[in-house]
Amino acid sequence: MIRAYVDVETDEMKALTVVGVFRPDRGAKQWVRPNFSRFDFLNFLSGVESVMTYNGARFDLPLIKEQLGADVESLFRHRDLMLDCWANNLYGGLKKVEAQLGIHRDTEGVDGLQAIRLWHAHRRGETGALDLLLRYNREDVENLEALALKLGVVGKVGPAPARRPAGQGDVHERART
Repeated sequence: MIRAYVDVETDEMKALTVVGVFRPDRGAKQWVRPNFSRFDFLNFLSGVESVMTYNGARFDLPLIKEQLGADVESLFRHRDLMLDCWANNLYGGLKKVEAQLGIHRDTEGVDGLQAIRLWHAHRRGETGALDLLLRYNREDVENLEALALKLGVVGKVGPAPARRPAGQGDVHERART
């Protein structure tokens, strides 16, 4: 089964800044604002049977649909690994779950807030800011595969178990720290 892992970065207004996709069979591909293309994004996903995200059902995929016009959930099977984490008593953002499972990250200390700051630094012309932002996003998408492997869900399709942590209710903010 061909699968892809998708993650986005945004600015503070939730405008996409980076869209990243990792396919084990083709590697990683990233698009940086303003060079987004629905055609290029969907072309890179061509042949994929399932897309995996972390909190993507509530964050990444709605933004991709709204801003790129690509309805990933209607075109591909989607599995939100955050729900698999919850089913295994693993809570928190992607970085926290990675740490709990021993998944290594070279961009340690970079989080969603820092990604916004890196985007603004890039826009101001600061050398290295975009490179670090892209490395961070690339680790996000590549580590989604490591997470799926640790959870044992790589070959599984369809939605993950819908279980929320006790007392969390309906969370509207992205769980990424």
